[in-house]
Amino acid sequence: MARIIISEFMDESAVRDGFKAHEVVYDPGLVDDPARLASLVAGAQALVVRNRTQVRGALLAGAPGLKVIGRLGVGLDNIDVAACTARGIAVCPATGANDVAVAEYVLAAAMMLLRGAYQATPAMTEGAWPREALIGREISGKTLGLVGFGAIARETARRAAVLGVRLVAYDPFLKPDDPAWSAYDVTPQPFEDLLAEADIVSLHVPLTDATRGLFNAEALTKMKPGAVLVNAARGGIVDAEALAAALLTGHLGGAALDVFAREPLRGDDGIVFRDVPNLILTPHIAGVTEESNVRVSWVTVKNVLAHLGGG
Repeated sequence: MARIIISEFMDESAVRDGFKAHEVVYDPGLVDDPARLASLVAGAQALVVRNRTQVRGALLAGAPGLKVIGRLGVGLDNIDVAACTARGIAVCPATGANDVAVAEYVLAAAMMLLRGAYQATPAMTEGAWPREALIGREISGKTLGLVGFGAIARETARRAAVLGVRLVAYDPFLKPDDPAWSAYDVTPQPFEDLLAEADIVSLHVPLTDATRGLFNAEALTKMKPGAVLVNAARGGIVDAEALAAALLTGHLGGAALDVFAREPLRGDDGIVFRDVPNLILTPHIAGVTEESNVRVSWVTVKNVLAHLGGG
């Protein structure tokens, strides 16, 4: 029997039924109680996290028996993968389990931003009828620029094509003759060309030294006037202050942010977004639906058990 610590929310039936042969501590509040988390992980063989639990440094050093880390999602920037590899600790993301959820979020956010009708509620509750002010744009015929063309971007492309969207993408790690380009009818483009042509730009890259601050003031200025930006990847990729300025000046037509450089937003972190027009903020929820939470949880159960010798 292994000891498994789960520090963030997970489908409870997967916890109950998937890990029933093991000793489990399931407490989504552990992510905000680092001292208790460290105490529990000290005697654990498995740790299950989402994106907020920082698995590095003292937490890893204080867990000599740790064999596997299950990641309820795909991004690994909150886990010191190199340190885990050196220790022989397996790191297992739930690859593919939330691709559909993120792809749907991207397109829903893009359509809301283009249409603009979501802004009517406050005025209408006061008796206004702002039809002319809220005549928006259709997604059909627009160009969607995907920054990164991995699994989630491809799911997004597949769905966007049905809506009559032209597809372009920038991915320096994908060869020009890779069959994925033609399979999804996507045109590869240099980064600056994509910025200049796309009516919608969606980010699908991990947070690395190369992508941190990629969408700074210079890049945002090069985007097509009136374009909308959707970031459901990682917060540090977009310069928040530069984005707020681009929206306030009207250069960009809108933005949807599901991820932030520091999460949750607290104190001064959210001030930069106050009174910014055409902006949708959501709490890192793009990849989490009722359906995807079940899929992600069960993929994680299987991954963890495989490395504990239980499945």
